[in-house]
Amino acid sequence: MNKDPETLFDVGRVVATHGLRGDLKVRLNSGDPGLLLNVDQVSLRLPGGEQLDDLVIVRQLQHKEQVLLRFRDYESINLVERLIGSQVLLPEEDLPELEADEYYWRQLEGLQVIDAERGDIGRLRDIYTTAAHDTYVVTGMFGEVEIPAVKEFIREIDLDERVMKVALPQGLIPEDE
Repeated sequence: MNKDPETLFDVGRVVATHGLRGDLKVRLNSGDPGLLLNVDQVSLRLPGGEQLDDLVIVRQLQHKEQVLLRFRDYESINLVERLIGSQVLLPEEDLPELEADEYYWRQLEGLQVIDAERGDIGRLRDIYTTAAHDTYVVTGMFGEVEIPAVKEFIREIDLDERVMKVALPQGLIPEDE
């Protein structure tokens, strides 16, 4: 029986195999490899939607910017090739606690974004990381707007109301003509 998808967080993606003994390269959604180096099991959601739960990790190792995982009963390249592209999922209770002003992507996705001057500018649809900071991608009436995730622009996040209040500088959004 599959675990409830609502209680599982997407923490990374299987991007390739590594070697012949079933190791999988996982690219994490966050930069913290500790997420996968300190757990005993994970779930995988395969590209076709099938979910494999309670996969027991028998080897885990940081490898460059990724994590290598090997699962019990999947200790051959022939058994793991079909897992490439899978989402790596962890139960919420296995995630580390965050600081007061930190959030998991799943908590932020879909928030209504309201600018102090322009009002509703859209919904938070994506996030990507740069060397300096994360960047939120909002889609709405101004098309796609990229907002640096820094305190200077992000004024308030209310998860209960599902709203992010921002104060954007001139030029970030095309002005009315």
